[in-house]
Amino acid sequence: MAERVLVTVTDGVADVLLSRPEKLNSLDPAMFDGLVETGRTLAVDPSVRAVVLSGAGRGFCAGLDVASFMGLGSEGGARLVRREEHSAVNAAQRAAWIWTEVPVPVIAAVHGVAYGGGLQIALAADVRFVAPDAQLSVMEIKWGLIPDMSGTQTLRHLVRLDVAKELTFTGRVVSGREAVDLGLATRLADDPHAAAMALAREIARKSPNAIRAAKRLLNTTVAASREDGFRLEEQLQRELVGSANQLEAVQANLEKRAPRFVDPA
Repeated sequence: MAERVLVTVTDGVADVLLSRPEKLNSLDPAMFDGLVETGRTLAVDPSVRAVVLSGAGRGFCAGLDVASFMGLGSEGGARLVRREEHSAVNAAQRAAWIWTEVPVPVIAAVHGVAYGGGLQIALAADVRFVAPDAQLSVMEIKWGLIPDMSGTQTLRHLVRLDVAKELTFTGRVVSGREAVDLGLATRLADDPHAAAMALAREIARKSPNAIRAAKRLLNTTVAASREDGFRLEEQLQRELVGSANQLEAVQANLEKRAPRFVDPA
């Protein structure tokens, strides 16, 4: 079986490609496993400073490959809801949520379709570039289901609650242009992958410690109290001030040169 997720790392940027183009990168067991394994590998690689997530062929991801799981019988459904000990996240949720756990910025490049589980994977990224004619849908209602790959946790922090409900209740398809207007996507790009790579390279030139701290702070404080947010902000800033990469950022600016950052320990 061909690898479902391909990864190339260049100058600190991990280019992650969902690679099942003949099926619009739909999610079969191997794709779920590939996403989780890739995310976990990148999460512990100190040389990675940004990640771009995209799909091969005509679309980003068409969602769950129902036939592949039906072929497994009762084991198919059990596999999706299996969870590790002491974890609140099951196997299906982990394939999307893992991208929030990667400590560096993850940028999704969406073209063609991002339906159901495919959209939930994109929503777990930190930034989303979408083609104007991309098609996005919270499609689970079509099958009499609800989003169950962490989408309810990410969607509600991106769009107004009434918008999240309307999209979830109807499953209607929105264009890339409307997705930006609604807050589902960050920015339009005729070539989302090129735009995502350009942003990733820019991020990779910044202090990796500060970038990681910023993602941790912003992700954590979305659901934290104001007091806890203030405490974490102070804690992370104390860790940054006077560190090697923070001093290098200051020195590089004073000397008007490109900084020479080292990978986090």
